[in-house]
Amino acid sequence: MLLSTLLSRVEVVAHHGSLDCDISGIQIDSRLVKPGHLFVAVRGTQADGHHYIDKAIALGATAILQCDPLPESPTAGITYVQVADTEAAVGPVATTFYGDPTKHLRLVGVTGTNGKTTIATVLYEMFRKMGHKCGLCSTVCNYIDGTPIEADHTTPDPITLNALLSKMVEAGCEYAFMECSSHAIAQKRIGGLSFAGGIFTNLTRDHLDYHKTFDNYRDAKKAFFDSLPTGTFAITNTDDRNGLFMMQNTAATVRTYSTRSAADFKGRILEESIEGMLLDIDGLEVSVRFVGRFNVSNLLAVYGAALMLGKPREEVLRVLSELHPVNGRFEAIRSPKGFSAVIDYAHTPDALENVLTAINEIVAGKGKVITVCGAGGNRDKGKRPLMAQEAARRSDRVIITSDNPRFEEPEAIIADMLAGLDDEQRSRTIAITDRREAIRTAALLAHEGDVILVAGKGHEPYQDVKGVKHHFDDHEEVRKAFGL
Repeated sequence: MLLSTLLSRVEVVAHHGSLDCDISGIQIDSRLVKPGHLFVAVRGTQADGHHYIDKAIALGATAILQCDPLPESPTAGITYVQVADTEAAVGPVATTFYGDPTKHLRLVGVTGTNGKTTIATVLYEMFRKMGHKCGLCSTVCNYIDGTPIEADHTTPDPITLNALLSKMVEAGCEYAFMECSSHAIAQKRIGGLSFAGGIFTNLTRDHLDYHKTFDNYRDAKKAFFDSLPTGTFAITNTDDRNGLFMMQNTAATVRTYSTRSAADFKGRILEESIEGMLLDIDGLEVSVRFVGRFNVSNLLAVYGAALMLGKPREEVLRVLSELHPVNGRFEAIRSPKGFSAVIDYAHTPDALENVLTAINEIVAGKGKVITVCGAGGNRDKGKRPLMAQEAARRSDRVIITSDNPRFEEPEAIIADMLAGLDDEQRSRTIAITDRREAIRTAALLAHEGDVILVAGKGHEPYQDVKGVKHHFDDHEEVRKAFGL
């Protein structure tokens, strides 16, 4: 594709060299550059791409897109293009290069602190059961129809993302469902994409190591809805105090969902067990294999989006009753001794509160709740004591352990968590750094009717220690501890 065509959706400040050169690929990582590529120099959180322009040229880059002023002594035969913001430009450039894939897909984005993976994945599974070819971009895994593509980030970079969406179009996909993280929105990774609609789940403290303030985090989420044009839909959770705030400046058609008050899509729990719930959704009863009020909210978002995409109410509810929870999201494993474990990705105070509230409603005082949890290293330290508090408030026993310590010492993370507990809570809490031993201890403490929550890692089959991912799967460890 001609460079001039690639730049058709961005405003060029200045350029040196011909804009009619052929471009065979786009890269923001200089190490991946091949002859004929356009290298986009992006100022990232870890590195500034402008420092790697010479390396990209040495590897064969034909053109450079940059924010810095053009070089006074440019390399012969290389086209340099200056724009105001390469982070903002790379999305539209990638979209153009890959043939504007979202013009051929109905793309739905899901954003919020908790519930993104469940909503996006259940929508994907639902529409496939309805006979459609679909794509999924999620924390757990990306899918092109039924083919899994490993996921490194909740939302990939714009080039990877557009390449993935283009492959979905080639595979005949009609729909795609995508988690839109706050990082991705703030870093303009979804720039240039056309969405059919968006869903807001909820907003609680998370990622403040990156966004610095809660307002910045909130505003990053809101920017997604601000960008939705007329002719799209926006579905929001009015049980969350930020739900209507998110919709203030959107041009999309707004619909609401709630488990507590009047809304366009309303649901409530009629019956509940560790295996599932009987729900009333808009006056119709449906049995589902999901558990917890937070999952009622997730399923209402799915239900609402399916209706906004034109699906009949009865068919949506029928398919909903057939679907299973997402890997690592409130997955129950029963012990032969009559107690159970729930494996869940909960890694924020709010997520722990939601899962433990659901467990306590099921246990209803007839058994103990034992929680095994930790917190990730090199992330928002402020949420660590808050997570320990939520675990202690809603559990009979708590075992604080290692999660993904990354480049921190796990004992230091555990100490940060324990600092949030009072004397009474500490008397019911033990610290076991070895996660395997922590899970085994929880199983030894449990009796018939008890429920163990193993929180924080969910679908992750590894522990990240000093930059190395060691195999570790909570599902496997629970089954071993249960003698299964």
